[in-house]
Amino acid sequence: MCAAREHSSSVLDAEIDRLAAAGLEALGYGEAELERLARKTLRIAELKKEKDAVIPAHVYQRPEILAGAADFTGDSYRLAKLCMGVQNKRIVFCGVRFMAETAKILNPGKEVFLPSPQAGCSLAEAVTARDVLRLKAAHPGAPAVCYINTTAETKAECDCVVTSANAPKILRALLREHKKIIFLPDEWMGLNLAAQLGVRAIRNGEPVKGTGKGSSSSLVIWKGRCVVHENFDAEGVKLYRKAYPGVKILVHTECAPALVRYADFAGGTGGMMEYVRRTSAPSYMLITECGMGDFARSEFPDKRFIPMCRMCPYMKQTELDAVLRCLESPSPRMRVEVDPGVADRARLALERMFELAEKP
Repeated sequence: MCAAREHSSSVLDAEIDRLAAAGLEALGYGEAELERLARKTLRIAELKKEKDAVIPAHVYQRPEILAGAADFTGDSYRLAKLCMGVQNKRIVFCGVRFMAETAKILNPGKEVFLPSPQAGCSLAEAVTARDVLRLKAAHPGAPAVCYINTTAETKAECDCVVTSANAPKILRALLREHKKIIFLPDEWMGLNLAAQLGVRAIRNGEPVKGTGKGSSSSLVIWKGRCVVHENFDAEGVKLYRKAYPGVKILVHTECAPALVRYADFAGGTGGMMEYVRRTSAPSYMLITECGMGDFARSEFPDKRFIPMCRMCPYMKQTELDAVLRCLESPSPRMRVEVDPGVADRARLALERMFELAEKP
């Protein structure tokens, strides 16, 4: 790693103040830690200018990444859209591999890097392109819709991509033309969507009991689960509602259907933030990855949040030192490449998502 440049005390103090005001002080970062981080974030800012780089970061990332390094933050959909509009030559993606692949697919002419190349996703690893082909062969004529948490190869075999926020709208549009849709890889999200849309869920070739009563439409679901969201249960959450009267419980739709039915709001990370923004309550509980709670506390310092989260072992792998190494001298493993043929077909599925999601 290149030696960090020395900064004047006034510049360093200003950066410390910026990090503190961005929410790190409220999250418990002390003066010494803020100074240590400030030296790194100042160097990152310099390198971004030198290398013509931009840093998008998912809201599940470490607080010091979000506050100190990111040029823009958001959920998977927002980041994909914003990456399409960047003018910089390089994108240093603070997230996991499928997100960086999506940025590369949408920006074939730019260099895309992943500071922690080992950062994967349990959902993306739960299904392969070959699995999609087998499902399509078993259900001829049914379009394959994949959650954005999938590899580029998987997206390339699908007809449309969705996120947790836009899945209901997109599936409703597709169900007007098709009686059966393949949805993968998230089993629980698939069950939650089937319930929301009033259609049958088909799992392992058999209808799921209690879904789609009287409906002639169906959703064929896969067996993947998120390593974070599969660990929450409704019974444990009910105890918190008793302990904190008036608490609003917000649940990610990757959680179990029983928990989703119990929540005050169910959706993606962007929807959770909007719900908190437009409502007033004694307290909020965000049942998702822990980074979401840190981000919410930074965005809404006057609102109270009750901890109930799990850390994603993949999302938390990216540290400021990794971002520095990536900007200064990226290793070959940090460079994200997608086969052009795969990228072209995956881009069609992503563009279909944008088209249907933004259609009035």
